[in-house]
Amino acid sequence: MNKMFLILQREFLSRVKKKSFLLTTILVPLIFPLLIGGIVYLISKEESNAKIKTVEVLDESGSFNMDSLSKYKFTPVTGDIEQAKTAFKESDDFALLYIPSYDIEDPQGFTLYSKSNTHFSIINDLEDKIRESIKEKKLEAYQVDPQILEKLKTKVSLKSLNISEDVEEESNGMLSLAIGYGTGFLIYIFMFAYGGQVMQGVIEEKSNKIVEVVVSTVKPFHLMMGKILGVAAVGLFQVLIWIVLMGTIYLTVTSILGLEMPQADQISQASEMAAQSSQGAKFMQTMASIPIAQIIFTFIFFFLGGYLLYGSLFAAVGSAVDTPAEAQQFMMPIMLPLIIGIVGMNSVVSNPDGAVSFWLSIIPFTSPIIMMGRIGFGVPWWELVLSMVLLIAGFIGTVWLSGRIYRVGILMHGVKVNYKTLAKWFMMKN
Repeated sequence: MNKMFLILQREFLSRVKKKSFLLTTILVPLIFPLLIGGIVYLISKEESNAKIKTVEVLDESGSFNMDSLSKYKFTPVTGDIEQAKTAFKESDDFALLYIPSYDIEDPQGFTLYSKSNTHFSIINDLEDKIRESIKEKKLEAYQVDPQILEKLKTKVSLKSLNISEDVEEESNGMLSLAIGYGTGFLIYIFMFAYGGQVMQGVIEEKSNKIVEVVVSTVKPFHLMMGKILGVAAVGLFQVLIWIVLMGTIYLTVTSILGLEMPQADQISQASEMAAQSSQGAKFMQTMASIPIAQIIFTFIFFFLGGYLLYGSLFAAVGSAVDTPAEAQQFMMPIMLPLIIGIVGMNSVVSNPDGAVSFWLSIIPFTSPIIMMGRIGFGVPWWELVLSMVLLIAGFIGTVWLSGRIYRVGILMHGVKVNYKTLAKWFMMKN
C-alpha cells in the first residue's frame, strides 16, 4: 500500500507541475464564461438585427389572414401557380406560399416554395398562421361568436404533490431532470477525459522504458492502481480550483460592475421580497424539497465508482499497446456502454421508473450516468443499494481483470495485440 501511495503521489505531482495543467486550470474558468457570454450575445444580436422575411402569398381561397408577423411580411400575388413560381424565381423574396381553394372540413394542398431548404421553425410558424386562418373561416361558417369561444378557454393550473407517509411535498420534476442531466453528463465527461489520461500516461511510460525500472520494485497491480488514483486526484483537484476561481471571478466582476455593499443590501432585500411573492415562495419550496444531501453523496459515490471501473479498463488498454493509434481498436467496447448511458438518459426523461431506466441504472457499466438521472425523481432505497453494491462488485471485477492484462502487457513491446492475445495474457499464471 505504501508503494501504491508513492505511485499516486508521483502521478499527482508530475501532472500538476506540467505547464499544460496550469494553463488548462487557469484558462478554462476565463474562457468558458467568455464563450458562453459571447454566444448568448451573438444570438441575441442576430435575433434583434434579423431581416424581416418577405413571403409571397398566392391565395386562391381568399381566406388567408394577410396580417404580417414580426418575422414575416406577407405580400399577395395574383395569377396562376406557374406564373407565381416564375415571378418568385426572379425576385429576392424569401418564399412563395400557395393556398389553394380548399374544403374547410379537409384542408389540403398548401405548399411553400423556397430557393433553399427551409428551417422547420419557419414551417411551424406558417402552419400556425394558416391554421388560424382556417379557424376563423370555420367560426364564420358555423356562426360561432369568437367572443364566446374565447370565454370558453379556461386556464387551469394543476398542482402536483408527492405524498410519502405523513409528508406532502411540491413535485419538482423539471428541477430533478436538470440536476440529473447535469450530474450524469459531468460523470460521463470525467470518465471519458481522465480515463483517456490514464491510458495516455501508461503508453508514454511504456514507450520510455520507465515502467521497466518501476516494476522491478513495485507490483504491476499497485502501479496500475496508483496511476488510476493519482489521475483521479488530479481531476478532483482541478475541479476544486475551477470552483474557487469561478467564484472569485464572479465576485470580482460583480464588484467592478458596481454591486457594492449598499446595492448588495438592496439586492438582498429585493430577494427577500421576491421570496415572499408567490413565485419566489414556490421556487424556494421546490428547492427545499430537493434531496441535496442525498444527491451530493450519490454523485460522489457514482463519480468515483464509475471512474475506477473505466479507469482500470483504460489502463489495461494502455498497457497492451505501444501507440495511441493502436489503442483505437480496443476503444469501442469501452466507449459503447458510455454512449448507451448518455442515450439512455432519454428513457429516464420519459419514464424514470420504466424497465429500461431500471436496468440501465443497475448495470455497473451504465449505472453511474443513469442513476444520477433517476435520483431526483425518487429511487426506492433497495434499488439504490443494489446499484451501489453491483457497481462496487463491477469495479473490483474490472480492476482484477485489467490487472491480469496489465501485469503482462506493461512489459511487452513490439507485439501485435488483438483480443486473442489479451485473452492469452489474462489466462497466464503469475
